[in-house]
This record gives sequence, C-alpha cells and structure tokens, in this order.
Amino acid sequence: MTGPRTEPVTGPPTPTKAPSVGPAADAARASFRATMDAKGHAVENARAAAAGLEEAFESGALHRTEALDGMLADLAVALEQDDGQRLGGKSAEAARFILRAISRELDHA
Repeated sequence: MTGPRTEPVTGPPTPTKAPSVGPAADAARASFRATMDAKGHAVENARAAAAGLEEAFESGALHRTEALDGMLADLAVALEQDDGQRLGGKSAEAARFILRAISRELDHA
C-alpha cells in the first residue's frame, strides 16, 4: 500500500464555478477573440479586448476566475506606460502571448 501523495499535482486549475453558458457568454467569448485577432496594433487590441472582458464580467455574461484575474493583471503590467511613452515590440509580443492564454481560459469562465 502506498502513502499519501507528496509531490505536487500539476495540470489545469479546477474551476470553482461551472463555465458560463448561453448566448451572452458565447457572444462575449467571440467578441474577445475577434478583438484579439483584429487588424491593428496589438497593444490597442489588447486594451479593447480587456475592456470588453471587464464589461462581460460586470454584466454577468462570464464568470470571473482566479486564473483570468491573474492573466488580466499580467496584461495590465505589459500595457503600462508613462505619459507620452510609446509601447514597443516587447509589450506587443507580451500582450499577444497573454491574450492567447486568456482566450484559452475563457472556456472556463
């Protein structure tokens, strides 16, 4: 007989709530993904996508998850800029990377 597990369990986090369902949830996910993939500057698309996601949380269309909160906080750091400062390629690449992670996590929101 073996003892209790001592090594950490890895894998995707278990959602605390069932994912949001219905037309509003589907529309919010589709809108986020369309904004994320839109032509234009990645930083501006990221700002618009994050704002749309916040609206979806506030309206109840999607459930906020701990993972999404962490990703949105990371995105906010990547998009920070001082007055008059332009965000360069590293910020754009970070924004694209984080948006893709958020898009995957939205299926749990």
